[in-house]
Amino acid sequence: MPGLLNFPPFPDDVPTHPLLVVDYELIKKRDQAEIDKLWKAATELGFWYLKNHGVDQEADEMFEMGAETMRLPLEEKMKYEQGDEGMSFGYKAAGANATDETGALDTVEFINVAKDDALAWPNKVHRDYPSTVNARMENTIKPFVQKSLEVNYTLLEVLGERLGLPKGALEQVHLLEEPSGSETRVIKNPPRPDGMPEDKAALGAHTDFGSLALKSFLHNRLGGLQVMVPGTEEWQYVRPIPGHAICNLGDAMTIFSGGILRSNLHRVVPPPKEQGKYERWSLVFFTRPGYSVVLRPLAEQSPIIAEAVAKAPPGKYETGQTSKDWFARRIKYQRINNRTGPESWRASRGTEHKPSAY
Repeated sequence: MPGLLNFPPFPDDVPTHPLLVVDYELIKKRDQAEIDKLWKAATELGFWYLKNHGVDQEADEMFEMGAETMRLPLEEKMKYEQGDEGMSFGYKAAGANATDETGALDTVEFINVAKDDALAWPNKVHRDYPSTVNARMENTIKPFVQKSLEVNYTLLEVLGERLGLPKGALEQVHLLEEPSGSETRVIKNPPRPDGMPEDKAALGAHTDFGSLALKSFLHNRLGGLQVMVPGTEEWQYVRPIPGHAICNLGDAMTIFSGGILRSNLHRVVPPPKEQGKYERWSLVFFTRPGYSVVLRPLAEQSPIIAEAVAKAPPGKYETGQTSKDWFARRIKYQRINNRTGPESWRASRGTEHKPSAY
């Protein structure tokens, strides 16, 4: 497994934002108080801790797969690079993406594996992967994807009920059998170089592309994830807590709900203080709508959403784009090879964008 077990503790003297802790076991039992807590988190910040999710063992094995992949020679990894046409699946080298309007380069490398490729293995839906991925597809990646989907679909079902949607409405725009941008990602962020400011973005300010993300951090010790709390211009760290994943909503859920659910700006910087001397490893599973789904409010299925849309500026959540096109646009214009100027970065933005937020 990558990394060290004896990391320095997360410092107490950096700005942090407390997240609500949601118990997945209670959510599965439809405990009303826990559902109320989830709803509060989903509508106010769009981030929460999730405990008792049951994915820890699979997550550990995913980190091992990521470390094996990152140890491959760069020349070998680049055979499976994402490319510049808007595909997310595959390997992304450090420095391939911009982090802001100036074209500053990111510092993270990662491997993305499509949900569709994992579930269809040994058949191929989207693309080929490095040998280290293939060797782990059946016994590591597929089980992690299946468990993560179970968690995320449960959360989608509960949120859909609270939005007043018919049973299965959110699941219908996330059909398991339809190709989508859903994927798992293992991310490696190098130690902070001497002299680099602590607030230099490794992964620039963004809202997530899809619906729901389930994030884990190796040993749950190293910080680096920051959120910009609504109504402020200040970045605050999310403190890692052992045994707790971090969940957040993406743009699709904001759009489907007519703005009721929140997709909030966040970024990744090197871990704070002494923690910055260590590699930071993180793992995410992203659930995204089916490629053919047009991103628009589900107002005709819910009076609650219809009321929210009526209060919003006309057409605010009518994107006119399918999930596939929305996803590809945002991926494509982050790529530094596609950069023509600040307008490229702006073209990669989602539902919430502040030019001052890097």
